Amino acid sequence: MKIPEKTPNLDTIRVQLTQELIGNLGPVLRKANTEYLCWDDYKSIAMPAGIAPEQAWAVLKMYRSLQVRSLPLIDPKGNAFTYWLPDCVLKDINFIDRHVGGSILVHDPSVPSEERRRCMVRSLVDEAISSSQIEGAATSRAAAKEMLRTGRRPRDRSERMIFNNYEALQMIKGHLQEPLTTDLILALHARMTRDTLEDTAWEGRFRTTVDRAMHVLDSDDQTVLYEPPDALGIAGSMRGLCEFANSDNRDEFVNPVIKGILLHFWLAYVHPFMDGNGPIARALFYWYLLKHRYWGFEYLSVSTAILSDRMQYYRSFLHTERDGNDATYFIVYNLKEIRRAIETLDEYIREKQKEKKQTYRLSAKYSSVNPRQRMLLASAFEKPNELYAIETHANVHAVTYQTARTDLLGLESMGLLKMKKDGKKFVFTPVRDLKEKLEE
Repeated sequence: MKIPEKTPNLDTIRVQLTQELIGNLGPVLRKANTEYLCWDDYKSIAMPAGIAPEQAWAVLKMYRSLQVRSLPLIDPKGNAFTYWLPDCVLKDINFIDRHVGGSILVHDPSVPSEERRRCMVRSLVDEAISSSQIEGAATSRAAAKEMLRTGRRPRDRSERMIFNNYEALQMIKGHLQEPLTTDLILALHARMTRDTLEDTAWEGRFRTTVDRAMHVLDSDDQTVLYEPPDALGIAGSMRGLCEFANSDNRDEFVNPVIKGILLHFWLAYVHPFMDGNGPIARALFYWYLLKHRYWGFEYLSVSTAILSDRMQYYRSFLHTERDGNDATYFIVYNLKEIRRAIETLDEYIREKQKEKKQTYRLSAKYSSVNPRQRMLLASAFEKPNELYAIETHANVHAVTYQTARTDLLGLESMGLLKMKKDGKKFVFTPVRDLKEKLEE
């Protein structure tokens, strides 16, 4: 990965602010803040005649510095991290608040309650898989989904990472009424990393001075990308993170989405654990948003969007560090990925509407099947290679194991599903000619 260039030293740049200079740079400054350009991109913009990129950068930094808010997070040199809210951030926040603030899907009559639950489980599965794959889990998405849906035990470390992530994401929902504490963070880490770390003694504890030096490396060429702060300051930094999460400063409102992103950044920057920092930081983001009643995030997998643009995720950290601790880069990147996750959800809902039409046709042809069975058949119609387990069916529809078993066996007796053994459990697959049978 290409390391971002260090920004120019503003102390060495001479520029005299005049109305003419500011007027000439107006379009450049607007573009830079609309797209929140870093130095690497900004210096490539065509500048007005007689203005060097370094001089234009100094003017941009002066403008940005007038808008910033400070975070109670300090780097090893004693410099505070800052952020601000340019128009591009405000625009995305407005979009996110309108789409996922409050109770997305809850009052949408076109999406049945059972379908909302299926969507929620799908998001949880996708988030667990993608967050683990960002950290290096090598299991395919299909194999991971099969493991989680059938309930079989993980076969290797990668599958264990995904399984743990899935359990940890479920765990955080049980702590939404509690303040954030270091004990909760440690418990989450213990659940997230169980039986996956190089040393089991690292589970559920912060780095210490006796641990080896921590470096974040480029996975391609092993270049050192980042050196986290010394372990001596971790306890204080984590207490500060908890205070920031739990505070309700009425003098300076921070939108919950912004604050959740900053909590994500804070934990990832401090890197308090020997391993497993990324998944914990992303889980903390979800915890904070759900705690503040952004229930729409139960239906989103932000990590899936991040996974497809992973290099930019890493660069947003590096741009922050290399541009005077400006965390706005990380905010802008995460808002973009949240927006992509919302668009993916919208597309998924449209697909579900197509399936809903198919269930109406099924209800006319197979009047004896119940709504749960119709939904499964509609899914099987679109996904002929899917595996259906009794446990998963029970979980998705919030019914007992026996009810789920009756549903699946009933479809098997009708010749629509085929039962087979997978290890010690039975799973069901669509029969080969299911489409023909349903379309007859």
